[in-house]
Amino acid sequence: MKQEDMTIVRQRQLAPRIFEMTLKGELVSQMTTPGQFLHLRVPQQAFLLRRPISINHVDLAKKECRIIYRVEGEGTEIFSHLTTGDLLDVMGPLGNGFQFHHLTPGETVFVVGGGIGVPPLYELSKQLRQRQINVIHFLGFASKDVMYYEAEFKALGDTRIATDDGSYGVKGNVGNVLMAAAQTPAAVFACGNNGLLKTVAQLYEALDDVQLSMEARMACGMGACYACVCHTKEDETGVKSVKVCDEGPVFQARKVVI
Repeated sequence: MKQEDMTIVRQRQLAPRIFEMTLKGELVSQMTTPGQFLHLRVPQQAFLLRRPISINHVDLAKKECRIIYRVEGEGTEIFSHLTTGDLLDVMGPLGNGFQFHHLTPGETVFVVGGGIGVPPLYELSKQLRQRQINVIHFLGFASKDVMYYEAEFKALGDTRIATDDGSYGVKGNVGNVLMAAAQTPAAVFACGNNGLLKTVAQLYEALDDVQLSMEARMACGMGACYACVCHTKEDETGVKSVKVCDEGPVFQARKVVI
């Protein structure tokens, strides 16, 4: 993990309150594991805490990476007004990402995401396809209006979409689409809110390899402050916990309490 003032190459709005930002810098050479995140400093002195945002896409040759974020407060609102050429103080890459090198070419995996949990799954899917792993995407959004990256995921494999209001794809949450899937995958990779992760863990309880990317409010991002913990299943006392920022954000479903 290092720190760098990365250069904004471009920024565009994908959907209401959803933005894609492309950054360039030497840090990109370390962004080899999908599922890791960057810790961004809001470029105003009044904001002390950095914002954790997952890595969406990496181009090692160009030394460029992309992030996708949702404007939810003043900090991310400030990010949305940054333009080409601006510098952004970035720490990263942080955390432990998805593990897939044990999979063999020709196997099929499920990649499951909801809302702002979708972005890191794109780089994951890219790398899975490079290893000749068959990928089926299950993506959930609130409505058609806030959907994004459908074409990008379809270019990598079968993509099935659910919307809460039924304005596109299957009506309901992404669990409805998963329950309709006939085959059993070699592994499941998921990122989204706790409801989505619980659904995935329950549906594939019998599967050995179910990797969940946990969402949590973070402060330091490096495991020092214990602000982002989740409990482990093996601890009956409910005292033992793991830190989402540095021991995660990706955990095997059988190891953590969601």
